[in-house]
Amino acid sequence: MGVSMAVVDWLRSQGHDALHLREQGLQRAADVDIFAKAIAEQRAVLTFDLDFGEIAALSQGRKASVVLFRLQNTRTAHVIERLSALLADCLSALERGAVVIVEESRHRVRPLPIGSSPQD
Repeated sequence: MGVSMAVVDWLRSQGHDALHLREQGLQRAADVDIFAKAIAEQRAVLTFDLDFGEIAALSQGRKASVVLFRLQNTRTAHVIERLSALLADCLSALERGAVVIVEESRHRVRPLPIGSSPQD
């Protein structure tokens, strides 16, 4: 959601199975439908849309990870730089289910369901 196709291409070049909603004609889908699709396909949602953090928090045990970008600099190269740092640090948390908030110089991990403890 709001993430450049170039970021998806970079993820693929790193060996990740990444899709962009635009590729499937779903760029205008409702947030809850996107989240349901992520759950069904066991995917993470990468987004600048703050609503997804709340949707994940209220998901009642259904898990789809969310990477929530809260960046001033939204240029593709910077998004990839921040994404690269968090993947090196948080991949296992994302696989279990988490909300990862990405800021300019740090990222925070909130395991799902919100309020649970990390399992590392």
